[in-house]
Amino acid sequence: MRRRSATATQRQPHLPTFPDARASAVLIALADGPQGAEVLLTKRSMHLSNHRGEISFPGGRVDSGETYEQTAVREADEEVALPGDRLDLIGRLDPLSTVVSRSYIVPVVGTLAGPPPLLQASAAEVDRILWVPLAELTRADTYREEWWGTAPLDRPMFFFHLDDETVWGATARIIHQLLRVALDIESPEPPTW
Repeated sequence: MRRRSATATQRQPHLPTFPDARASAVLIALADGPQGAEVLLTKRSMHLSNHRGEISFPGGRVDSGETYEQTAVREADEEVALPGDRLDLIGRLDPLSTVVSRSYIVPVVGTLAGPPPLLQASAAEVDRILWVPLAELTRADTYREEWWGTAPLDRPMFFFHLDDETVWGATARIIHQLLRVALDIESPEPPTW
């Protein structure tokens, strides 16, 4: 995992892929759990103006002078009180662009030593904190893929149906890539959507 995420860090551009995209970063925090590696996800507050109630990674806009790593760590602390000193940042996954929110998102991968700490959701931003085992995300009854749009702009849409939540959109695209890296499955260069 460390080798493949470091490779993504080396080959990715450091600027948004379309002119008015806003630079953002998310934290993919991994920890050991009873079923093996688990990933930290949040359910966005219903009070937010964008993507309310959706499952996401902690993250947000890059502030002036910040690196993507600094943004991911800061946002995780603000959203779920994850202490940055507990994280070992190991690299990045491939960035992606979203048209709807006009974002250029850089996924930053970090691991936690020992069990996950007790986290506290920021009521203004997060309704729920989830630690989801990667094993659950790879179950046949969890994953579904559809093709949306018409050629040449058609694209795959990924869905992960958890017991009581569905992960889709940019978060599902990042999870899809995370699983390919974790399972050491080669994939073509990701398209820019």
